[in-house]
Amino acid sequence: MKTNSPVSLNNVLDLLLDAICVVDMQGHFVFVSAACERIFGYTPEEMIGKPMIDFVFHEDRPRTLQTAAEIVAGHPQPHFENRYVRKDGQIVHVMWSARWSETDQVRVAVARDVTQRKRADSMQAALYAISEAAHWAEDLVTLFQQIHQIIGGLLPAANFFVSLYDEDKDALSFPYLVDEHDPSHREPDAAALSEEIIRGGQILLLTPDAKGNSLNWLGVPLNAKKGVIGALVVKNYHAEARYTVEDVELLQFVANQVAPVVERKQMEAWLQHIARHDPLTGLPNRELFHDRLQAALRYAERHRTPLALLYLDLDKFKQVNDALGHPVGDLLLQEVAHRLKQCVRESDTIGRVGGDEFLVLLNDVSPPECALVVAEKIRIALDRPFDLAGHRVHVPPSIGIALYPEHAGDYTQLIRHADQAMYEAKRNGGNRFQVSTLPASQK
Repeated sequence: MKTNSPVSLNNVLDLLLDAICVVDMQGHFVFVSAACERIFGYTPEEMIGKPMIDFVFHEDRPRTLQTAAEIVAGHPQPHFENRYVRKDGQIVHVMWSARWSETDQVRVAVARDVTQRKRADSMQAALYAISEAAHWAEDLVTLFQQIHQIIGGLLPAANFFVSLYDEDKDALSFPYLVDEHDPSHREPDAAALSEEIIRGGQILLLTPDAKGNSLNWLGVPLNAKKGVIGALVVKNYHAEARYTVEDVELLQFVANQVAPVVERKQMEAWLQHIARHDPLTGLPNRELFHDRLQAALRYAERHRTPLALLYLDLDKFKQVNDALGHPVGDLLLQEVAHRLKQCVRESDTIGRVGGDEFLVLLNDVSPPECALVVAEKIRIALDRPFDLAGHRVHVPPSIGIALYPEHAGDYTQLIRHADQAMYEAKRNGGNRFQVSTLPASQK
């Protein structure tokens, strides 16, 4: 039965809020309804005849082509989601219901804009994921890796870095940085732009310009109780996909959740550090040094490698303290620690275990005589005068040396032998090193 209607089919299609798209076997649009302009920003005339895949966000293209092939093979897709790039550069999330028409040799699909729903769902999921990451992450780097994954579910974030500001040192660091062009790359302006965000506490959004710069750059501050402690930054090298006001809101939302977590993790790390380090010099304290020495001895035993322990004391330190006061004495100890660090390798350990007493652990010393070379290097370094607060002081060291396995096989005996050798060096006039000479019965 036929009915007369003043409304044409094309008018009905154009009234739909969802878009109707028809794509041929070659993947080109052959028909799009008027709603496509509302969703994608392009008029039907701008889309018809163009490859469908050219409008898809670059990260979703392989998955989209795979799904299109499945549809052509006769497998309808009623709830497929991907991202398109609007004409204005914004990313739009689209849910598709699509099937293949064997008779007409075309894919027929209905597109619904689900961007707002995806955004709301993503923010709720991000809030939960950040809470989980904060609870389980053992350190900041692990936390930032997980935050990177979370942000990647909200906006284009293949390139992402975190900059942190140390107010006490007035220094900027980059504990986490990922760049798809070069893993070790850091654009020259990264530090300057990060400082602009941190010092001003303002969001910074840079977009491609007419000079050929295709980099999108979005950074937001990490606002904590004590002020701005850093910045979260995402980068995108694809000029067609620009960061938007909505992206700014999403990234700032994440940063607001992350900032107190970072602040808490920093506090935990600081508390752990001061519990195991000398507060004056920053060197490992007695407890931490002993732990490292025991671990080094276990390694040396397993791998049959020698190690050396140096026990050193500063000659005439008490006279400096008494004559010039404790503040100068503290400066002296800090400078001694600095010079000691310059005399050993990164794999070695220096510890402050008493007022002016230091232990130096030299791992894998082969041949063992190398320990004597290091001891002499330390003696020369500390024998140079110290200029401290307008005073020049001279406090050469007395150094005792004990070797594993020659002198002892456990850490208490090794320390005792090195200590005895140090006192022997001091009795012989100081400003020298002495290798342990304890008799075999005491070894």
